[in-house]
Amino acid sequence: MTTTTDRDPQRYIDDMARERGYVLDYHKVMAKQDFDVLRAANDLVGAAYLDQRTLDRRTKELIFIVSLTVMRATKGHIQSHIKVALDLGVTPREILEAIEISLPEAGIVAFQTGFEAWREVVGADGLEPTVDAFHG
Repeated sequence: MTTTTDRDPQRYIDDMARERGYVLDYHKVMAKQDFDVLRAANDLVGAAYLDQRTLDRRTKELIFIVSLTVMRATKGHIQSHIKVALDLGVTPREILEAIEISLPEAGIVAFQTGFEAWREVVGADGLEPTVDAFHG
């Protein structure tokens, strides 16, 4: 059965935003430019990520953050999932620990992308050296 949402790209993208807590730029463009492919891709995401199955949404968000970090996704994409995780009650420390899992397998470069995304979202700061040093 086809619902109004299935035929109305604007309503569909609004529903995506409500259900996910975010939409990415490509979702917005695909809704207007190739709605059928967006729906197909979103159905896969629904089955693997959004639909309640064995893993709860908090766990899935942490896994998603790590997988995006390892894949070196854009900072904005990683940040959207960090924000959803925080909204679900995941602590900043739990998110950082999840991102740290990327270190052994994906390396420091991948880790730094996830770490910077996390740092900006949670407003984490650090310590400055009290001796002369180059900053990097």
